[in-house]
Amino acid sequence: MTAVTLDFTSTGWITTFQDLGRSGTEQRGVPTGGAADQHSAAVANLLVGNPRGATLLENLGGELALVPDADVLLAVTGAPARVTVAGSPADCWSPLVVPAGHEVRIRGDMSRGTRTYLAVNGTLSTQTLLGSAAPDARMGFGQAVARGSRVLLETAFRGFRHRPFEAQLFRLPVPVPRFDDGPWVVDVVPTPGMRTIAGIREVIAEATYVVTPRSNHVGLRLDGPVLHPDTDTEIVSHGVPIGALQIPHADELIVLGRYRSLTAGYPIVGVAARASLPLLGQAGPGRELRFRWIDRETSLRRFARRESEVRALGRAAAEAFGALGFTAPSPAPTPEPLPQPLPQTM
Repeated sequence: MTAVTLDFTSTGWITTFQDLGRSGTEQRGVPTGGAADQHSAAVANLLVGNPRGATLLENLGGELALVPDADVLLAVTGAPARVTVAGSPADCWSPLVVPAGHEVRIRGDMSRGTRTYLAVNGTLSTQTLLGSAAPDARMGFGQAVARGSRVLLETAFRGFRHRPFEAQLFRLPVPVPRFDDGPWVVDVVPTPGMRTIAGIREVIAEATYVVTPRSNHVGLRLDGPVLHPDTDTEIVSHGVPIGALQIPHADELIVLGRYRSLTAGYPIVGVAARASLPLLGQAGPGRELRFRWIDRETSLRRFARRESEVRALGRAAAEAFGALGFTAPSPAPTPEPLPQPLPQTM
């Protein structure tokens, strides 16, 4: 292993250490947290030969730039972005060798997504909380990377031994998501809470909602039509999954994120399908969203298809790195359980 220093010359609005979040902490009242766009984070790590849950960097807005003092292998995923190495254009969603002393710059297109992810082969040196590098502001664990920071990387990367006419490493089956113009369509599974608000299914299916600046890492606050229960019966506080569609007392719809509170006393009328969660993690202020009701079986099939694509990438990357005499990615861990709609007190 070699120690490499990454000098950060720009970190944009917010750059933090991230991973796929905490495991087994919600029973202690601590949200799982982790990357808002879990798909982009996992793919970035696999593209550089890391386990999919390894620590990487998440950038929200502005320009992220760094200079390594030795050659490194990195990948940029997430929202569409302009990437340059020493001023020359480079590809996103692909392994990229950055030579020592060359600056890599990443500027995401905020009109098409809010977050970019940067993974570097090896282990980034940072603190952890409850087994994860993911920040948790409510627990005073910020994990921000500032301009001028020097981050230590332990890596086995030594460059590639590649003879002429051999297959190229970078032709990998990368599952790149679409970041369409216009409203994004989010699949949603109904919950029993829908029965407490007559007509809410039709309202949500027909409306277009807009992400407001009041949104944060806890959830997206959406402007658009909602209905409320026609009784004053109190809803007993209950657990809520990631992606829950919650209707508070105000006239707004909230889609809860990975840093949500673990219980709520508001109606939960649906849960975003797990395959749609990465898209929600990229939705910023002004983004229009539409919701499409699907059943649980369809949700499971779509997530299984996406997971199959990610695992296929992991296998292909392992074979490619192995053929070049480079450390292959570790086996992907078992995914966390699918979020299940929880019954509400009627």
